[in-house]
Amino acid sequence: MTGLLVVGDVVTDVVARHRNPPTPATDTAAEIRTLPGGAGANAACWAVRSGCEDVRLLGRTGDDAADWHARALRRAGVRPLLVTDPHAATATVIALVDASAERTFLTDSGAALRLSPADWSPGLLEGVAHLHLSGYLFFAAPSRETARCALRDARRAGIPVSVDPASAGFLAELGADRFLAATEGADVLFPNADEARLLTGLAEPAAAAAVLSRSFPLVAVTLGGAGALVAEAGAVTARVPAPEVRPVDSTGAGDAFTGAFLAARLAGADAVEAAEAGCRAGAEAVTVVGGRPPYDDR
Repeated sequence: MTGLLVVGDVVTDVVARHRNPPTPATDTAAEIRTLPGGAGANAACWAVRSGCEDVRLLGRTGDDAADWHARALRRAGVRPLLVTDPHAATATVIALVDASAERTFLTDSGAALRLSPADWSPGLLEGVAHLHLSGYLFFAAPSRETARCALRDARRAGIPVSVDPASAGFLAELGADRFLAATEGADVLFPNADEARLLTGLAEPAAAAAVLSRSFPLVAVTLGGAGALVAEAGAVTARVPAPEVRPVDSTGAGDAFTGAFLAARLAGADAVEAAEAGCRAGAEAVTVVGGRPPYDDR
């Protein structure tokens, strides 16, 4: 089995790239595009881009954009397992991307965090070698319960599970203790430096990675342009650099790292090799607008 099942968010991204800071009460020039996104969906697409041939995505959308998202996922090579919510619109994120390529999100979670235990079935794990859970699921009660059900069933089936904490802002609102309790039993954690700090209270990413690896067997902390740290059994075991690129949009860089890391692991790579693959994908991701891989050269 080499299948990867991602359970997570499907989002409509409105990406606004602006050279000058927004000016209140008037216009600010920007380049604006509407694109398919979502941390879970992006990671699934990058896993395919990185060589994983069997990638599935369970998520919830509104009926306003369900077909569009399903088509985009199929085009990327992902098998969409989308549940249409009759009462909520598809999640939408406005990504404000400044001249340095740093992004700030305005998020309407919509249908994404309404994924319910009724949408989950242990049968979804058939043929699956790894389960990945987007951390956004843990920020609302219905989707958190669903994620816990999926994690429990995967553990019972002997299938490893990874989690991406997803959002420092939402993580701070939920609380580190609640997040760590909800993700107990996961095998791999993919925090960025800010999320690692929030989860441990430690300012230094390496120290935070080491502490987190006492709770999760494998931890990979992403550091943006500085690469990534790999930690296992309470110690940092590798520091992996990122390729130097000229960034245009940092949206989805962490999702690209996650997807490529998991694809590499499923292909037999060790943790360091997987982190190297993740850093290469993350570097590619920041050179394109939006969180998905480019498809015109695939």
